[in-house]
Amino acid sequence: MIATVLAGYEADGAGLVERFEAIDPAALYAPVQDFIPAVSARIADIGAGTGRDAAWLAGLGHAVVAVEPVAALREAGRALRPDLVWVDDRLPALSGLRGELFDRVLLSGVWQHLDDAARAIAMPALASLLAPGGILVMSLRHGPGAPSRPVWPVDVEVTVTLAEAAGLRLVHCVEADSVQAGNRAAGVTWTWVAFASASPPP
Repeated sequence: MIATVLAGYEADGAGLVERFEAIDPAALYAPVQDFIPAVSARIADIGAGTGRDAAWLAGLGHAVVAVEPVAALREAGRALRPDLVWVDDRLPALSGLRGELFDRVLLSGVWQHLDDAARAIAMPALASLLAPGGILVMSLRHGPGAPSRPVWPVDVEVTVTLAEAAGLRLVHCVEADSVQAGNRAAGVTWTWVAFASASPPP
């Protein structure tokens, strides 16, 4: 199923670049703005697309790794933002990032593309990337997706349970409208959640 989603993004890649670039990252992350570090931090942007959010975070002084499995988006991002650190890796395993630790792991507009079996693998993988005291920030989509890029229903409580089983605790949960007019018209809404690593910083 994940291969089908990635193939859909690959096929639609050229047409998606302009749409992605039109989104203001500060507006997108407004529901979780308190979890964007005020001081320099190491951040992994999982499913970075064209690197729009990663570049915004880098501009705030953070060391950011842009992780994107779709070649069409990754290469468009490299052309736009060659100074970013790019990694070709994918959920659910994120095997290319094993051993690396981050203060923040961001997952925006991705979780809905994983089915339940993939989510059960992905959550521990995401948790394993967090440094002590690190925070995982996720957006959970509710509503339809594009036919070429399948989505699965997301249950907030089930997501919280998965995170707790992976050693994380919920520290923030808020509902938000989509920042894209087309999605709002289609009835798409989001729940933003933040999970903290169980281990406090030293």
